[in-house]
Amino acid sequence: MKAYLVFEDGEVFPGEWIGSPREVPGEVVFTTGMTGYQEVVSDPSYAGQIVTFTYPLIGNYSTVPGEEESDAPQCAGVVMSELFEGDPHLKTWLDRHGVPGITGVDTRSVVKKVRTQGAVRGVIRSVPEPWSAEWPDPLSLEWVHRVSVKEPVTYQGKSPEALHVVLVDFGYKKSIREALLEAGCRVTVVPYTTDPATLAEMKPDGLLLSNGPGDPKALLPFLSGWQSLIGQIPTMGICLGHQLLALALGGDTERLPFGHRGSNHPVKELTTGRVMITSQNHGYAVKADSLNPKEWQITHKNINDGSVEGIMHRNLPVTAVQFHPEAHPGPSDAAFLFERFVKQMTEAKEVVMHG
Repeated sequence: MKAYLVFEDGEVFPGEWIGSPREVPGEVVFTTGMTGYQEVVSDPSYAGQIVTFTYPLIGNYSTVPGEEESDAPQCAGVVMSELFEGDPHLKTWLDRHGVPGITGVDTRSVVKKVRTQGAVRGVIRSVPEPWSAEWPDPLSLEWVHRVSVKEPVTYQGKSPEALHVVLVDFGYKKSIREALLEAGCRVTVVPYTTDPATLAEMKPDGLLLSNGPGDPKALLPFLSGWQSLIGQIPTMGICLGHQLLALALGGDTERLPFGHRGSNHPVKELTTGRVMITSQNHGYAVKADSLNPKEWQITHKNINDGSVEGIMHRNLPVTAVQFHPEAHPGPSDAAFLFERFVKQMTEAKEVVMHG
């Protein structure tokens, strides 16, 4: 059955429906990874976005139940050049959760359009006609609200003395939680609306601000008062959480031309010169010139465009990275960032215990 990816400027890319026809608008983005399609469509950071896969054949190594980054597909829709028909699970999984898709598309041309024009919106539909309804608001909290937990959930550590990490959920990936549990921590996942006083009552050893979808400035109303908690205990931010930490402590963010999405983005650690190949998914970045150099040290930069990929506060135990140190679906040199976070928590707890 014919389907069409229709951009807001009227340009049309024809293809065929994946699963049941469902019309959905969203920001059209692309991901450059050669693997990880199962993780991509279930990553909450893609909420509200139509994901274009640059790899030409999707589904060719099957899917593994339990390897998803969340309980269901989270993106608004998917665009593919070709879908391998030998494994029907991906198609039925998307269809069961109401995520439309289109295959047989000239994805190379779609990506060139996004790279040239920047942030563009489109709709997957049954007719090659422009979208006349209202487009999603990029500053809406709808996407974060949709993917965040509604009540606190605690995952027990390996021992009663386990370090307690409160994970503020803006749309966290399951592999972040699993990395903390593997490090021996007890993890409490809380809604993004949880106020700082409630967080303090949980007596965490560490605070982690998660990844998530959308413009970080949409969350500015929730950052007031956080300064009293951030830095009082070791604090870490990942992706959207990285941007929010910068905003909460006086920095600023900006929109990237077409974002970084994929598992093959080179990042340089400035203190060592080491380059890591990282997993990323974001459309915004921290503005380097907004960070007071007396308070912040830029620790990582993107090799391709020089954007800020990591920061560390000079006076507070606060670190943040734009990329994903859990690097699912495999280990990475970046995993040491979790080890550093655990070390900070351990040392801070020892200071409290021994005075």
